[in-house]
Amino acid sequence: MAGVITLHSREAWQLLQDDPRAVMVDVRSHMEFLFIGHPVGAINIPWIDEPDWTINPHFAVEVRKLILGGLDHREGGRNVPVILICRSGKRSLEAGEELLRQGFHEVYNVADGFEGELDEHHHRSSLGGWRFEGLPWEQC
Repeated sequence: MAGVITLHSREAWQLLQDDPRAVMVDVRSHMEFLFIGHPVGAINIPWIDEPDWTINPHFAVEVRKLILGGLDHREGGRNVPVILICRSGKRSLEAGEELLRQGFHEVYNVADGFEGELDEHHHRSSLGGWRFEGLPWEQC
């Protein structure tokens, strides 16, 4: 089994432009997705969410439902490129490893995430990430 493929924000954006089958799943909590913002077109399926902050036991099933909802029915949708993003690339990597264990084949992790790593002042979105790169995003 191959591992999760690492991409940076600009590469993920390009993959979304080049492959109409590709889907971006934002694995952050519902609150992060809504109030901090998210990439335009991303679908929110939390890996860990409130109120208990436990791993979503239905994560792979929810992603599979998303894919089978019209993106690619061949081989159960397992060959659809799934791009995962979180705040800084850590939760999305864990979620991607679970998708691979569940039979997905083409799983990508946005290593710099939506907000990137903390800078020396403990602020995000100043060193890297989707927003830092100026890629399309929105919030409530």
